[in-house]
Amino acid sequence: MPQDNSLAGLEFRQIRCRIEGRVVLDGLDFEVRPGETMVLLGRSGSGKTTALRLINRMIEPSGGVIRIGGQDIAPMDPVALRRCIGYVIQDFGLLPHWNVVENVALVPRLLGWPPERRQQRARELLDQVGLSSGEMALRYPNQLSGGQRQRVGVARALAAEPMLLLFDEPFGALDPITRHEMQQMFVAVRTRFGGASVFVTHDLVEALCIGTRIAVLEHGKLEGVFTPQDFLKAETPVAKAFLQTLPRGIASV
Repeated sequence: MPQDNSLAGLEFRQIRCRIEGRVVLDGLDFEVRPGETMVLLGRSGSGKTTALRLINRMIEPSGGVIRIGGQDIAPMDPVALRRCIGYVIQDFGLLPHWNVVENVALVPRLLGWPPERRQQRARELLDQVGLSSGEMALRYPNQLSGGQRQRVGVARALAAEPMLLLFDEPFGALDPITRHEMQQMFVAVRTRFGGASVFVTHDLVEALCIGTRIAVLEHGKLEGVFTPQDFLKAETPVAKAFLQTLPRGIASV
């Protein structure tokens, strides 16, 4: 495993993936630099979530190489790999019988951190994601709002000082105001995280808000990679289709 998590980048090199005889990804090739957030944007079925699940080896590729911190992940132990990657999903995934601090400290607990260190780390992160550790630490998931539960999910993803962060449409179920607040929180937290992040969404406004670059997928292939500024001028077919979904005036900013 890479020893310096803060410098971990990600590489996809000619990745192919076939599931039940169907080609889901075909020659996917890009890299995510340390400190960068790569948004995977595409329609349903474009392969973006499959690409994300390849990174933590929930799915195995049919060909190509994925590297984290310059190291091929194929020979790595999958469980050890996943414990070094922060993962945030849409339905929160919190354990209902554990309080907030216990949920945040899950991976440090699995890694054998001493209780005092786990508690300190969890409380620090709760404050960083905008939840008062003094007020929220001992609450249970059913006592939290959707936005609060997702903040706990982000804190948990950061708890073990991961080398990489993965987000699978994490804010899609939230109301528009809470979703905007979570996007702003994510951008603030990212400045304190030195590794690469990969963020899956089908919402272009969200992609433009949080991405340092945006990779557009269509039928398992990479249509292009754009900065947010360049995306607004993109001429590729899928990018142009997404631009047509923007509220009037945003595309000209």
